[in-house]
Amino acid sequence: MRFLPKLFRAAIRNGRLTLVGANGETMEFGGQGPGPEVRIRLTDASLDWKIFINPELKAAEAVMNGGLVVEEGSIHDFITLFFVNKRQFDMNPNQIFWNGLARRFRRLMQHNTLLNSRRNVAHHYDLGNDFYRLWLDEDLQYSCAYFETGTETLEQAQTAKKRHIASKLALEPGQTVLDIGCGWGGMALYLASVADVKVVGVTLAVEQLKVARERAHAMGLADRVEFRLQDYRDVPEIFDRVVSVGMLEHVGVGHLTEYFLNVRNRLAPDGVALVHSISSKAPPGITGPFLRKYIFPGGYSPSLSEAFAAVERSGLWTLDTEIWRVHYAQTLAAWRERFLAEREQVVAMYDERFARMWEIYLSACENAFAYGSSCVFQVQLGRNRDAVPLSRNYMTTAEAALAEAETSQGLNS
Repeated sequence: MRFLPKLFRAAIRNGRLTLVGANGETMEFGGQGPGPEVRIRLTDASLDWKIFINPELKAAEAVMNGGLVVEEGSIHDFITLFFVNKRQFDMNPNQIFWNGLARRFRRLMQHNTLLNSRRNVAHHYDLGNDFYRLWLDEDLQYSCAYFETGTETLEQAQTAKKRHIASKLALEPGQTVLDIGCGWGGMALYLASVADVKVVGVTLAVEQLKVARERAHAMGLADRVEFRLQDYRDVPEIFDRVVSVGMLEHVGVGHLTEYFLNVRNRLAPDGVALVHSISSKAPPGITGPFLRKYIFPGGYSPSLSEAFAAVERSGLWTLDTEIWRVHYAQTLAAWRERFLAEREQVVAMYDERFARMWEIYLSACENAFAYGSSCVFQVQLGRNRDAVPLSRNYMTTAEAALAEAETSQGLNS
């Protein structure tokens, strides 16, 4: 091995990595600080230079394709080893080159026209509802849960997330709500169940739409919740409230202002919107190459500065902002554990390569929140600065009332 030892020697300080080359040559790296202990073996000698030239992408692809085998530890341990040494890896000249190239073309890669958006959504969300049922919570919430104490079950934390968001919407009887990126319908159905409101949910995912509509009928809410296969940019009506959870990450940096202008244009003059999105405390960046290529084509979690600059350009008032730090790390850890418990079924549905790909995805995202700069923000917006009370106390009162409504509707987990 000629190239990889140079990379690992410079980058790995925390934890310990044992590298076994395709010819059986063995080397060790790290040991200077805490971190996982991992042993990997290369089955393809060309990975010595391929990973060296493009570390982040080619290492992930090597794991996915079986050219890099984790012999001791797990895929999660291997990815965690990368994250606890990420600062050094990011300083590698080859990694700097690829990140710089991605920055230069990021607007092109995130050019999410109506056609591109439909294609990108289908790539990820139309994998099959049975697949997602294996490892998501019962309500199929595919966004960050809210762990108020850290001891909640995933189901309890997801219910707490919905309750927390609903409290910020300051709902009143008879109001109308638009749910942008409604997924499998959990948020829309929750709002219709606990409050006397009517909800329109829009999605571009065909498979999600089927489930959402089935659930609305099964819960007797079809007269209060309408689910549409529709781009948010094509919605014509005005609503009292707008909610959007986990949708902003699919908009693209070049469309952020367009997105918030659409939120503004859908709101009644005294309306309130709540947008929940992954973000970062770091300056504007890029989507990682593995996620960009295999998991979320066209996706990007905007930095706080990018998101709020777009809000400013929209003319909306920022009424309230909240930052969630490690909640998503806990959520992803729960998803990863459930995924691994059902891994054999995943392999039967797809194949081993697919299962490895999703292990990498779930683990990398978990580590980004546990060790990286990723966070979640919730921003409450309005066209009128007095759309909600001046004090935040109304949220606490609303949460208590919503919890009672959950009990009466049998929604508590």
